[in-house]
Amino acid sequence: MSAAASMKIGVDVPWISSWSLEQQTGVSPCPSVDGQLAAGQQIKPGAGEPLYARAHLFRQRKSVREMRCPMCGEQTPDDDRWTRTARPTTAGTLRAKGLGPTLPADMPDDQSLLDCGTIAPMHRACAESASGLAHLADMNDRELRRFPKAWIIVPLWIEARSPNPQAKSVAVVSFLQLLGVED
Repeated sequence: MSAAASMKIGVDVPWISSWSLEQQTGVSPCPSVDGQLAAGQQIKPGAGEPLYARAHLFRQRKSVREMRCPMCGEQTPDDDRWTRTARPTTAGTLRAKGLGPTLPADMPDDQSLLDCGTIAPMHRACAESASGLAHLADMNDRELRRFPKAWIIVPLWIEARSPNPQAKSVAVVSFLQLLGVED
């Protein structure tokens, strides 16, 4: 029995992690982004070896859209959403980086935001247990913060090219970025 076979998803391996036998499948409409074209990946959690540093495309988008804990995969209630990955920023800073079209036009430049990147908030208990896992040790020095009640989801687009050189490339969603809106 391999070491991976005894690992429990949500305990030893984050729910959001890809596994080595979950191959990418190309581009198709995806329910995780309301039927828009998105990069796809096979869904076989637990198959092969865990790829801790690679989020599964569909599970990542589902996690952000449905506020599912990236560790256990269950939805997080409003009063139990925590983040270790968030970096404080402002709307003006994000506009200067080219994310202006994704923010509400009436949002002031000095609006405080938490840029969580592509990692949805976790349950506090999951965040605390995850901090003890060796593959997440590089995040242990990050402050555990309460996630705000309001947020903005930003699709991250990639260019998909066909193997046919005559075909046009298309923009497709890869992951979703999460911005918490602070009071």
